[in-house]
Amino acid sequence: MTSTLADTAMTIDPTEIPAVGPELARSWLLVNGSHVSRFDQAAQSAADAVVLDVEDSVAPADKAQARENVITWLNERDEDGTPHRAWVRVNGFGTAWWEDDLLALRDVPGLDGVMLAMTESPEHVTRTAEMLRGTRIVALVETARGVQNLQDIATARSTYRLAFGIGDYRRDTGFGENPMALAYTRSQFTIASRAANLPGPIDGPAVGALGAKLAEATGVTDEFGMTGKLCLMPEQTATVNEGLSPSLSELSWATEFLQEFEEDGGQIRNGSDLPRLARARKVLGLATAFGMRLPEGYDMHFEAPTDTYHC
Repeated sequence: MTSTLADTAMTIDPTEIPAVGPELARSWLLVNGSHVSRFDQAAQSAADAVVLDVEDSVAPADKAQARENVITWLNERDEDGTPHRAWVRVNGFGTAWWEDDLLALRDVPGLDGVMLAMTESPEHVTRTAEMLRGTRIVALVETARGVQNLQDIATARSTYRLAFGIGDYRRDTGFGENPMALAYTRSQFTIASRAANLPGPIDGPAVGALGAKLAEATGVTDEFGMTGKLCLMPEQTATVNEGLSPSLSELSWATEFLQEFEEDGGQIRNGSDLPRLARARKVLGLATAFGMRLPEGYDMHFEAPTDTYHC
């Protein structure tokens, strides 16, 4: 669903944009748990999901304090009484901090879910779920062993969504940063997610990228069927949201196709109608979830997506 600034469907007034649930969340903003001053800024950003981090970005000596910072914030409310809410990236299974993280997060009211670092097997997810019953778990896979076990991790009962930890994966494998070098790996995340009937996977971050460079990186995420992306700065979230949302051309085509389909009796006419109907409904469903609509008076026509042609 890659789009550019000139090819983006207009959004309604920001105050009317609905909250995006974690199954569709595009931008996942990581925030160092040691930097309390950044928590409110992150919550007020365009991020679909805020992830307070007590893992990779926190030095071992600071982990206990970072964990306490996160729990304190999640127990508080804004001035208008709105409870603070966020995800938490916890330390990986088998580390010295994993169990302490989970014990501390039990029953914390503002916890939306956890992102489990260094997931390498379905047991890591299952054991985490046993400690945090009823809590959604994003399995962050960051090693060659984890990628080898992606299918089993995806089908673990408590896996909510998969995420790709690019930095650690590249250090583990020696792969470069070129999209072609990581093409096979990204494909595996999408295939495993789809086969397990999970929401689309979350791609790794584009470190330090903004503007055109970030838009290009988000385009790669979209090209591989990944529907979310980790962000390291609040400034990245709006661009990621834009790049992982339906484009103006997609929204225009979907709207026109459904109108014509209904006007023609709403009956399947040929082999291309079924995939086009499914695609159009998906595009419009996402547009509704993201608070998007066509510009008033917009009247342009676009060809159907290439993968909806009957052949």
